[in-house]
Amino acid sequence: MGILRALICILFPPLAIIDRGCGAILLVFILTCCGWIPGVIAAILFNTHK
Repeated sequence: MGILRALICILFPPLAIIDRGCGAILLVFILTCCGWIPGVIAAILFNTHK
């Protein structure tokens, strides 16, 4: 995961996983709406796991 993608994970988590599919985007979006920190954690986990 590059520096740019890490910054996008922190600033807007759903945008960081746009290449992972609709289900992942929806999950991260819901977590971000519930709380910013869970959304960031989920986005980072999706980006580190390939």
